[in-house]
Amino acid sequence: MTQHIARKRFGQHFLSDSGIIDAIVRAIDPKPGDPMVEIGPGLAALTQPLVERLGNLTVIELDRDLAKRLRGHGQLTVIESDVLKVDFSLIETALSATKNIAITAPAPRRKLRVVGNLPYNISTPILFHLLDHVDSIEDQHFMLQKEVIDRMVAEPDTSDFSRLSVMLQWRYAMEDVLFVPPESFDPPPRVDSAVVRMLPLAEPPAIDQALFSELVQVAFSQRRKLLRHTLGRWLEDKGFAGSFDVQRRAQEVPVQDYLDLVKQLRPAQ
Repeated sequence: MTQHIARKRFGQHFLSDSGIIDAIVRAIDPKPGDPMVEIGPGLAALTQPLVERLGNLTVIELDRDLAKRLRGHGQLTVIESDVLKVDFSLIETALSATKNIAITAPAPRRKLRVVGNLPYNISTPILFHLLDHVDSIEDQHFMLQKEVIDRMVAEPDTSDFSRLSVMLQWRYAMEDVLFVPPESFDPPPRVDSAVVRMLPLAEPPAIDQALFSELVQVAFSQRRKLLRHTLGRWLEDKGFAGSFDVQRRAQEVPVQDYLDLVKQLRPAQ
């Protein structure tokens, strides 16, 4: 089999450190029959130990040559696609239907477990795409650029607290579970990496998600300015008559304050 050359346009950096791979698998803790989806399996460094524990695994791979290789593996279902175009709700439905074959009574719904070494150049769009399908997901474990994970789990009033922090923390409990140095990859990236665990909240706040996204985007559009210059004007345009302190900067406002504000604007039905 010919050697695969990493492609820059796909942001490919292949995991090659066996000790790190074992640590990631332990963090994921796959169980036989878990309905799991791997994003960007690449050369199957993580795929193989996962499928050995699961029995079967669904993988999403954009690279045509890699997808062809993966199809030769009898325990993999290969979706050759841009992950941003994949409907994870449909995958959940399909895998649930497969598990229920020859069962007289419907089995309990089993949500997806999603894992992957995400392409660093589109990691944030992937995280937002999955947010739209979060009701179909049990948990997520991703390898990402370390500075991205720092932003995901950041506390308010810190330099890392950002739009990404707010938009993910309202819906997930998250933790940085493993540091991964550049030399764990071939070719090595120019940045440090880490693995994050993301658990969807069992009872998330009931809000208008689209309005919340707009609100947070406006708030962080000029993060060095006081909110009265950005969010304050936006609230005036919305005819907001409630109470919200705009004499703060966006990164100084806790996630709960943003949630309370959007509920005042348009209570969820």
